[in-house]
Amino acid sequence: MAATAVRYLRSVGAATTAEQPQPPPPPEALPRPDLRAVRDGERLPVDPGEFRRVLGHFASGVTVVTARDADGPTGFACQSFASLSLDPPLVAFMVARTSTTWPRIARAGAFCVNILGAGQGALCRGFAVSGANKFAGVAYEDAPATGSPLLDSVPAWVDCRVHAVHTGGDHLIVVGRVEALGAAAEGEPLLFHRGAFGRFSR
Repeated sequence: MAATAVRYLRSVGAATTAEQPQPPPPPEALPRPDLRAVRDGERLPVDPGEFRRVLGHFASGVTVVTARDADGPTGFACQSFASLSLDPPLVAFMVARTSTTWPRIARAGAFCVNILGAGQGALCRGFAVSGANKFAGVAYEDAPATGSPLLDSVPAWVDCRVHAVHTGGDHLIVVGRVEALGAAAEGEPLLFHRGAFGRFSR
């Protein structure tokens, strides 16, 4: 794993531990690999439909990950977000290798995680559509550290710079170093469970 990380950092021109680190250029999206782990004609160990059905029982929060590159603002809806480390402050999200938004986030080298609240399901759906103008009619301001779009009325946000990128099958695991963050005093979360949005009930 360490050797893989070093090769990746060298491939994007980032410093390794043997060098004094300079601000690294943003990572580029990795080419899509041959993802098959079984031979032709061999049955997959888990049916993809069953995999999705079972994992759908895990309720999660919902976010919109945004960035700004030379072409303007970009973003996508993401439920695979998590805190990772307190010292240093790190968070992580997963993105499909086939994503057309990820290369733009990689070029920006920074992103803002907008944590959505109850009642923002329509906003999430707008950012889940591929190829649309996702920011049409969406109000936002610049996040304080990176300038990434911080969407209006979100109950919480986390402003980050890309810290590392790891491979994870047909997804990439993106680690961000937190530069700034904030949250409203009140607000209920938007939850996603078994393909539908829901609310937290106390």
